[in-house]
Order: sequence, then C-alpha cells, then structure tokens
Amino acid sequence: MGVKFKDIIEPEIINFKDLNGRIIAIDAANSLYQFLSSIRQADGTPLMDKNGNITSHLSGILYRTSNIVEKGIKPIYVFDGEPSEYKENTINERREIRQDAEKKWKEALKKGDEQTAMKFAKRSSRMSPYILESAKELLEIMGIPYVQSFGEGEAQASYMVLNGDAWAVASQDYDCLLFGAKKIIRNLTISGNLSDLEYLELDNVLNRLEITREQLVDIAIMVGTDFNPGIKGVGAKTGLKIVKNSSIEKYIKEKGITFDVNLEELKNIFLNPNINKNYNIKWKSVDKTKIVDFLCEKHDFSEERVLSAVKKMEKLNTTQKSLEDWFGK
Repeated sequence: MGVKFKDIIEPEIINFKDLNGRIIAIDAANSLYQFLSSIRQADGTPLMDKNGNITSHLSGILYRTSNIVEKGIKPIYVFDGEPSEYKENTINERREIRQDAEKKWKEALKKGDEQTAMKFAKRSSRMSPYILESAKELLEIMGIPYVQSFGEGEAQASYMVLNGDAWAVASQDYDCLLFGAKKIIRNLTISGNLSDLEYLELDNVLNRLEITREQLVDIAIMVGTDFNPGIKGVGAKTGLKIVKNSSIEKYIKEKGITFDVNLEELKNIFLNPNINKNYNIKWKSVDKTKIVDFLCEKHDFSEERVLSAVKKMEKLNTTQKSLEDWFGK
C-alpha cells in the first residue's frame, strides 16, 4: 500500500512522449497486484486457462508491456526478494484483509450481486510462487529483462535509477522517494489506455517541502509505513511540521511514545537498503514461437491477439545503445 503522502506531494502530469526512449524500472509486485486486481470477469473471477491456472497477470504483462514498448519505452521489471522482519505485521494484516474479502466475494456471488462481488474480488488478489515464476517466464520469452532484488523491489529499482541503469522507477507507491529514487512515474501500468501519467522528482519534492530526504523518511515513520504502524494522530502535514520545528527523536521523547522497533534500524531500511548490485540488463528479440506455445497452447490465449502484441514488441530496438543515447543529451 505504501506510505500516505498524498496530502503533501504534488505530482506533475506528463505525456507519454516525455518517456520516449527512456529506460524505466517497473516495480513488478506493484504491477502484478494491479493486473490481478483489475483484469477479471464481470463477477470478479480472475482470468483462467482450462486447467484452472490464473492468467490475469500474464494478460497484464503481455498487453500492457507491449503497449508501453510501442510508446518507445524500454522496461525492466524488478521483483521483490525476502521481506524484512519488520514487514511481518503488514504481511499478516494484508493476508487477513484478502481472506475476509474472499469470503465476502463468495457471499456476494451467492446473492447474485456482481457489483459487490467485483469490489471484494479485487481486494482478494494474492501473490503465489506460480504467479511470480510464470510472470518471469513470460518476460524472458518477450525479451524483457528483469532483476531479482535481495529485499524490497522498490529499493532495488531506486538504486538502479541512482546507478544510472534506468531513468525512473514506475510504481504507485511514494515509498520510492524514501529509497532515494530520483524520478518516479505513477500510473504507467495501471491503466489500459495508458493515460494520466504522474511524474515525481525527488529533488523537486524536497525543495518544495524544504526538507531533506532523511526528514522525509522521519515523516513516513511517523505517518506509518509497511514496516511500522506510525504514530496515532500524525498525518503527513503534521509530520512535516514536526520535522521542520523539531525532530522525530525529540517528539517521541516529549510525547512519551515508545516504538516497538529500533528507530535507527527502521530508518536504515530506507536509507541503507539491502541491494543486489550484481545484475545484468539486456533486451532481446521476442521469441514468437515460444510465446505462442506458452500463452496459446499452454494458457488458452487468443493467437490473433498474442501475435498483435508481438508486433508491438518487435518495435523494441534490441541494439544496445548507451544510456546517453536513451536518456537524451
């Protein structure tokens, strides 16, 4: 879900032409959950093949990615590694929410209430080893590179931008700002018509708020992150006032607030994340034979639609240009 920064962050609206030729590191988990949530039948049932395997995520990867490539963007998907021990409570809470949503979804189906069923079905989406492995297999066939992170995928993608291997991170969450991503694109994979892109630049955000990245992390900790519940009654605007006039350490001492986790360790999750620096990025030509076999023969996709997406993928320039060429001079 990410940190709630909507009240203090003002994204810029951009056009797809602004991303032409750019290398974008896409938060895979973020995108897969979007696909699993939104690509469903009218009653909320996810797309499936004849063997009962979910294919919503495969549909999302194929059609949304091919549309992105057609726009001149070179995508890299970044997958999560092992979650931090501090994320255990969040993971458990999300599991309970999904289980409750699945129960209500089934109840709505019995009543014939498709509108309510769809609402709860979207909240019941869950990741599984099959979802992850089949997503990676399809990306390989499509010739799209992916990177396996050691920890948070958002942290890995942010590092790749800092390291000059990507121009921006594509994610719905503001957490990438905390991990130091210089540039963030929102809504890149969320909409089928590829509209309403939002752009954030870390330096501009910090300058407008007149704070440092470390202070932004402190605000996030007070508001609540995936790794801690936050301080009751402190939203983003209040947190901003606190860091400008004092510090998180002084505030919690004055208020007698006790954190269940070490504050410095919590900060280091964002400021010094566990990064995989040994990765290789290379785009390849889409394998038409394998993609038809994998999607059409194995997962019952329409060959006509798959080949249409393949045509878009073939526009991806597989010649390995320098980053200066792709980023523009």
